[in-house]
Parts: sequence; structure tokens; C-alpha cells
Amino acid sequence: MKNYLNEDDFEILKKIDIEPNVSQRELSHKLNMSLGKINYCLKALKSKGLIKINNFRKNKNKLNYLYMLTPKGIIHKTDVTIKFMNIKMKEYDELKQELNRIQSKKKKKKND
Repeated sequence: MKNYLNEDDFEILKKIDIEPNVSQRELSHKLNMSLGKINYCLKALKSKGLIKINNFRKNKNKLNYLYMLTPKGIIHKTDVTIKFMNIKMKEYDELKQELNRIQSKKKKKKND
């Protein structure tokens, strides 16, 4: 996809997908990012068309927002998740092969 999604953006997308009414301050705390960084990332995600940001106009507290993944955001998050899982499965297979190689080498030395 043309718009690159970094790890921070991905973590924000995952969190707001689960908890759309999370505040920026809560995101900052839960993801261990500064409030300014959260704000910057949310604006970038919105400009990429990956999220919609709606405030509750009838709410007395104008600081409440609802973050929703757009269809494009859902597709993008899914694509990144699949790529991540494929990378992790490949790493697992490589580690498994390395472990088997080491165990074979150990058995061979033990039999010598």
C-alpha cells in the first residue's frame, strides 16, 4: 500500500479498533507515547484516510472523541497484521531449523 504504516501507527490502530472512545491521554498512557506524538499520529492516520475522528457535539465535555477505523484503515491494519504474522512465522521456522541443527550437532558429538 502506498501509505506506509509504522509500528506506532499500527499500535494506535489496534488500540482504537478495540476501544474507539479511548482518549488521547489514555492512548498516551497505554502505549507509552507522549501526548503530542499521539496527536500527531492520529492526525497523520486521519490524513491517510485510515481513521475518522468524531466528537460528541451534544456532550458538555468537548474533549470526548470517537476514533473509528475507516474501511481503508481496516484493510490496511489487516494487511500489516498478515505481513507481521508471516514474518514471525518465518522467524519461527528459521529458529526451529537452527535448533534442530544444534541438537543434531550435539548428538553427533555425544556419539563420537
